[in-house]
Amino acid sequence: MNNEQYLEVYRHSLSHILAKAVIEIFGAENVQYAIGPQISDGFYYDFLLPRTITEDDFPAIENKMREILKRREDWKRDEVSKEEALELFKGQKYKTEIIEELEDGETISIYHTGDDFVDLCRGPHVNNSQELMGAAFKIRQASGAYWRGDEKRDMLQRIYVYAFPNQQELKAHLAFIKEALERDHKKIGTQLDLFMFSDTAPGMPYWLPRGWKLYNALMKFSRDLQDRHGYQEISAPLINYKKLWVISGHWAHYQNNMFLVPGTDWTPNADDMMAAKPMNCPNAMMTYKRTNHSYKELPIRYSEMDVIHRKEKSGQMNGLFRVQEFRQDDDHTFVSEDLIESEVADIISIADTIYSAFGLTYRAELSTRPDDFMGDIEVWNKAESILKEILNKRYGEGNYEINEGDGAFYGPKIDLQIRDALGREWQCGTIQLDFQLPHNFELTYTDKDGSMKEPIVIHRALYGSFERFIGIIIEHLKGRFPFWLNPYQVAIVPIRTEHNDYAKEIEEALTDAGIRVEADYQDKHMNEKLKFFRNMMDPYVLVVGDKERENRTVSVTVRGVKTQLHDVPLDRFIEICKKQNKERNLELISEI
Repeated sequence: MNNEQYLEVYRHSLSHILAKAVIEIFGAENVQYAIGPQISDGFYYDFLLPRTITEDDFPAIENKMREILKRREDWKRDEVSKEEALELFKGQKYKTEIIEELEDGETISIYHTGDDFVDLCRGPHVNNSQELMGAAFKIRQASGAYWRGDEKRDMLQRIYVYAFPNQQELKAHLAFIKEALERDHKKIGTQLDLFMFSDTAPGMPYWLPRGWKLYNALMKFSRDLQDRHGYQEISAPLINYKKLWVISGHWAHYQNNMFLVPGTDWTPNADDMMAAKPMNCPNAMMTYKRTNHSYKELPIRYSEMDVIHRKEKSGQMNGLFRVQEFRQDDDHTFVSEDLIESEVADIISIADTIYSAFGLTYRAELSTRPDDFMGDIEVWNKAESILKEILNKRYGEGNYEINEGDGAFYGPKIDLQIRDALGREWQCGTIQLDFQLPHNFELTYTDKDGSMKEPIVIHRALYGSFERFIGIIIEHLKGRFPFWLNPYQVAIVPIRTEHNDYAKEIEEALTDAGIRVEADYQDKHMNEKLKFFRNMMDPYVLVVGDKERENRTVSVTVRGVKTQLHDVPLDRFIEICKKQNKERNLELISEI
């Protein structure tokens, strides 16, 4: 077995040990056990128990697991009929439900661990618990989980366990988890007062004043880049009649993820039913269709940053990573076939600029035709062939991953997976080639020979959603944003109230230079003011007193640097700030 296969068997086997331990602690008559798969860093098992599991129970469960392993029990695989399986798991309703869904006559495999525990499982597993004696595991948490993810079904208790082949790997993973928790964007976002959530609008963030400044700086970065690459920004209605989504194909493929707005009645088939847009692409098609076009106009690049909505299950939402309301740095570029390669190459160059500004690296993946694809299979084959050729030229054949069947329903795509400071990967950028929507919307352009042809559309987003990207960079940078992005770039601390006038002059000069400034003019101790701005991680904090006022200078504290810079000419400091805004440096300039 390779390492991945070994870990799967190892962790899946340990999940059976967990189930046996829980049954021995609570009593077989009190436990309904459901499923226990392995996951990326361990495994979990779902139970219906007579009481709620708490952290106080974790040591007892872990100790019971170790006790079971020391018994060195044999594992035995048997094959039984459906009828035998139903008899064997009589009284276990979740196992019974799984068995009843199997085809009659299907052979069912079960695994015995010792003489007193049996589980319904395909396997494979270890031959004897002795093979797990060196197991390094630790219960991570116990949480609620609906049976089969259905909110209308039983709420079970899911016990998550970290599991690794040895203590060294477990220790390293726990250190990684600790660092990840310290970087948690929900925690840091609260500390920096960037955003909040309310149960009155689940999955729809409130952007607070500081957070909205950051958000707008990120949008400006995208707009500035797009302006230099010939993009035109548009804005379109947020709510559209059903007929638009029927033409685009979203009504058939995406209706369950759309927020519907009823018309004369509540039935989805009503012609006047409307929906909040989950995508920008149909509106871009309508914008293109408003007038006739010539090949000379191509490429036509319509960028759009409107709010979009996608309905998610409550259990799937996670801070900024998965929300129901968000914006994308969206674009729909209309091209002829001969322009595809150069246009995609230009998009990738923009991606290079964006990701490098945050110290992020990335890799490319090609996602191909899904089972529910729309359109002609030959058109799909052609589109996939074009994207493969582009990737081969850019990265070299074999130097990118192919995800079979993971494309959008209207076309194949290139996904850009970015890697953060902890080595985690996030799918952000996407470049999708679309031969279908232009056909559905009957889009055309006049070619060189006077014939009418359909344009090809390149769907593109590089942040992905602004919300998710902000969550990623909060964790990647641990809240220490580069100067150009930070909500407030400079904070001013007058030592006493008699220094307020000079501090206000500084604030005005910085603001006139396009620098975001905050100041505390209250009559309170200087250290209290400094502590607040440091906690807010402002890049530069200026302290002004008698000497600074007399010399027309500032004393500068640079974020992350212990020593203070004294007697810095104000004009010099402003030039340094303007330089960082222009160049969008990742690191602060600390030698002024």
